[in-house]
Amino acid sequence: MIKNKKAKWTVRTLLLVGTLISLYFVPWLLVKAWILPLPDTIQEQAEEVIDHGFDGMIVYIDQAGKPPQYYTAGWHNRDSKIPAKPQALFKIASISKLYDAVAVTKLVKDGRLSLDKTIADYLPELVGRIENAENITLKLMIQHRSGIPNFTDAPNFWAAPTQSYEESLALILDKPANFEPGEDYEYCNTNYLLINKIMDDALGYSNFQFIQEEILSPLHLNSTFGSLSEVNIDNVMSGYHVDHPHDLKADEHGMLATAEDVGTFLRALNDGSLFKPGEQEIYASIYKFEHSGWVPGYQSFAKYHKDIDAVIVEFYNTTDSKLYNWNLSEIINNRIYKILKKQK
Repeated sequence: MIKNKKAKWTVRTLLLVGTLISLYFVPWLLVKAWILPLPDTIQEQAEEVIDHGFDGMIVYIDQAGKPPQYYTAGWHNRDSKIPAKPQALFKIASISKLYDAVAVTKLVKDGRLSLDKTIADYLPELVGRIENAENITLKLMIQHRSGIPNFTDAPNFWAAPTQSYEESLALILDKPANFEPGEDYEYCNTNYLLINKIMDDALGYSNFQFIQEEILSPLHLNSTFGSLSEVNIDNVMSGYHVDHPHDLKADEHGMLATAEDVGTFLRALNDGSLFKPGEQEIYASIYKFEHSGWVPGYQSFAKYHKDIDAVIVEFYNTTDSKLYNWNLSEIINNRIYKILKKQK
């Protein structure tokens, strides 16, 4: 307890100095985005995003009792001056891990996979090449608690990304573990590289075909695809990276979808309609119900807000190496939620 005015004044001074020091090291663009008055509408907020330096944005909202809401701002293609399109395809990056986790859940329920089996069981050729392979279970990989090094953390990875399972795996083979299995958490794309391989082997065909049959088709998600090779590239929103001169949409980075398709999937994931009997309990024990994604040129966010019964999906088509745009996106996402909550 502070017992005198002088002590109180000292504490307040220290807090003020600490705040000023912290603000000094925070880019002023982030501070500006945080302190600006909240707009009355989501459309105004989307247009404000362009003023912050993003080239384009798509927002999709599925709120109970209301028709779907779509908002866009900026460019679908900056060079051709094509405005952003609500139904554009977008590289959803790590949001795809939600689909992978659902696919694993369904295979576990069917008895084709076991959460307790290890890398040694499923990929015995990696024993001695991945540390602790005998103790890293499928469940630990899903939950990012394996300790395996992350292949996308390899030096200059994004300047020349790998194009195959073998190339990606080679970046971490024979590397020491970051921690003992189950002892810590570290987000790691290698986990899902291996999970996809395990699913392919168990199925005898591409796990994305299984995702199409068991997830996409039942939900009528006809605008979700496994790769660029499956789509008309003109339908893909352009992606830009600060200080990089070229459009990045032709770079292959896995799944693409419209914001509406992602929103429909996320609603079904959270309300349980995606699952057959017994599956929802398995899923809830292994993974989360929201996700974000990042690859050069593309930032994506998908979240269900229980208090307003709304799914919100935000796509931003501009990234940067220092992740200022990522932090800025999270500020904007929170402002969109606040506007929607205020309107409710």
